[in-house]
Amino acid sequence: MKKVNWLFAIAFLCASNFILAQSGIINGKVISNTGNILENVNVALKNTNLGAKTIADGTFEISNVPVGTYTLTISFIGYTSKQISVTATEGQTSTMGDIVLNKSVQSLDEVMVNGDRVNKFSRKESIAVSKLPLGNLENTQVYNTVSAELIKDQVVTTFDDALNNVAGLDRLWESTGRANDGAGYFVLRGFEAQPNFSNGLPALTNGSPDPINIDKIEVIKGPSGTLYGGPLTNYGGLINISTKKPYQGFGGEVSYTTGTYGLNRITADINTNLDEEGKYLFRLTSAYEYRGSWQDAGFKRSFFVAPTLSYRANDRLSFLIVAEYKNGEQTNQPFIFLNRATPSAVLNADDVGINRDRSFTSNDLTLKNPTFNLQAQMNYKISEHWNSQTAVSRGVTKSTGYYSFLFDVDGQFNFAQFIKQENSTTETTNIQQNFRGDFTLGGLRNKVLIGVDYFNRTITNNSDTNFVTIGSFRPDGTAGPTNLPLNRSSVDGALVNNPINNIKTKEHVYGFYASDQLDILPEESTQKLSVMASLRVDIFDNEGDQFNEDDDYDQTAVSPKFGLVYQPIKDQVSIFGNYQNSFRNVAPNTSATGELITFDPEQGNQYEFGVKTDLFDKKLSATVSYYNIKVKDRVFQNVILDNTGTPIGFEFVQGGEVESKGFELEIVANPVPGLNIIAGYSHNDSEILTSTNNPGPFDEVGRRPDNAGPEDLANLWASYTFQESSALKGFGLGAGFNYASDRKTLDSSITDTFIIPSYTIVNTSLFYQNKDYRVALKLNNAFDKEYFRGWSTLNAQQPRSLLASVSYRF
Repeated sequence: MKKVNWLFAIAFLCASNFILAQSGIINGKVISNTGNILENVNVALKNTNLGAKTIADGTFEISNVPVGTYTLTISFIGYTSKQISVTATEGQTSTMGDIVLNKSVQSLDEVMVNGDRVNKFSRKESIAVSKLPLGNLENTQVYNTVSAELIKDQVVTTFDDALNNVAGLDRLWESTGRANDGAGYFVLRGFEAQPNFSNGLPALTNGSPDPINIDKIEVIKGPSGTLYGGPLTNYGGLINISTKKPYQGFGGEVSYTTGTYGLNRITADINTNLDEEGKYLFRLTSAYEYRGSWQDAGFKRSFFVAPTLSYRANDRLSFLIVAEYKNGEQTNQPFIFLNRATPSAVLNADDVGINRDRSFTSNDLTLKNPTFNLQAQMNYKISEHWNSQTAVSRGVTKSTGYYSFLFDVDGQFNFAQFIKQENSTTETTNIQQNFRGDFTLGGLRNKVLIGVDYFNRTITNNSDTNFVTIGSFRPDGTAGPTNLPLNRSSVDGALVNNPINNIKTKEHVYGFYASDQLDILPEESTQKLSVMASLRVDIFDNEGDQFNEDDDYDQTAVSPKFGLVYQPIKDQVSIFGNYQNSFRNVAPNTSATGELITFDPEQGNQYEFGVKTDLFDKKLSATVSYYNIKVKDRVFQNVILDNTGTPIGFEFVQGGEVESKGFELEIVANPVPGLNIIAGYSHNDSEILTSTNNPGPFDEVGRRPDNAGPEDLANLWASYTFQESSALKGFGLGAGFNYASDRKTLDSSITDTFIIPSYTIVNTSLFYQNKDYRVALKLNNAFDKEYFRGWSTLNAQQPRSLLASVSYRF
């Protein structure tokens, strides 16, 4: 038997050597006509499935090329494609040397122009921010990006961790998995935000997006209702995910990551041509993950898959289909809600005595969050100056299982535990038709957007009507004497008589919008001056509960946007200012006397100005801005008091006003080859200017809103890879930190000001990489800082953890 095995091995090696001897290798390097390295360039052998993408140093290599002569096609977004004849020689390497690409004058609507990107952390050019193909310096709006390269560099395994790189953004609380709003909550410019958009289209989730299919995350700052409408945006900004798209040739990457607290994560990213001509391109990303918890109970398990298909019918017409499915299951995060209606025994989170190792739950009580999103785009080049984009998105997200939380019942941190069964489905449909023009009129260049969209959201709620108390805890985890066992059979028994909702609600939004960016100075000028004007009209039709005609209502909202950009040094420095608007439709509510009260849409208006730079041959990019946001017609929750001044209920009243102002700084730098830096700092002052609730536990005049987060935030990440001249070529290291100042998670005359203390979290990494594989170690929370986050809550954060990752690229 051993002889047979040896003979088989020898035969296999001989066959492999024979096959390899009949093939060759083709390699080269791609640069721009300005001499900058171009990464992620598509390099393919025409009429074959062989190809590659350039890596960080601009080089590529195509292995196992059968002997023969081919046409090498080099294509990159925003550049003119090039075709070169090349011959693969038996057992040899054919080196193409430097291949130079020239910038193209026109590009298709569906692509995003990357430009000469020197720093691998910088992915600033975007079509999503203004729904027009504008570079960062010519855009009147501020936005931050987190690239797939940065996500890989930091060994990021969660969406939340990826957003640690955004200036002025902080997490309020983790994904709860609960119905309708179970995704994570973040704070942007003093207001809450959730990741509700993908490729500029609605994409809801009750869990957390998986990083494997992220090409980049775009955090668009300030009110953005003019182009994105009211249902899913907020006053501080929005979070948009740009997913990975297919490219020419065969290639991909598989990886495995393991770590502290039982983390096991396997990912795959595979791309290929489906035909010899390269008209049909297919890409598949997938991930399986299981992670435990540092606490006495808790876990998350998920499976994710995202097939993407593109078809280019001809030079004028192309199609793109993106599908994402995630099946996730998790235990509840240990959410502790503070009491806002009674004085607090202590006023600092460190003094509560919470044992961060206690989960207050069990692995038997879980929530499931299956999510499906489907998008389809058709892009058609009508003429030299006009393009059409038709886009449709469909989403279904569910929440089923047990949702629980702890509540401080008396201000003395005696926590009651509440639980109920979730069974809810949210379905969304969005249809968009955009026409984009780029033409000269009266000697002035216009970039024009004209669009209409329709949005529908249907919620089917069959969850338990009420929460049921199943026990109590002290902060150290000591349980009360009447606690139920935390298992399904006991909890099911407690919930058996709980009424079940039978509610189905629908809302429809019809939007009409237009935008024009006008270049005042001629193209040949060494300076640039542009003005932007945009307007949206939204018609909101809420059918409400299908069994209750009284909650039906209609609203119309108008949302303007204006901007000005002046570049005193063209393509290097821009001075900008903007006025932006967002709005929120507010559903009717029943008053204390039983009357149905209707509200006008809330309105948020921002004034902002600042400077953007792109200096030293794009090695230093910076944005600094000051903003002032005022929200009027805010609907506040008002406390109803009896004759003795005791709270007996709540009602919603319109008439509040909130102001949020501050400044932000972001720097992205590549001072020397191999060194990449991203850093940010922000300061925010938020205050309630007008309120209907004085005194009371919510929204008092002069107080900071509890959703405004910390006043000061700072982030830094620096990564260095040793270059060719070093004996350590391919090795690298990274380090960075996140700082958050004290946050007022409660601030009222009743509770006084409850503080979650400031913290600084340090992360480090070591890695080795070459063209085929990468091995990395990542240490999160290196100094094991014990800290909390929260939004009128206390949420303990993860202690120190170590991750190890290995990936293979082919």
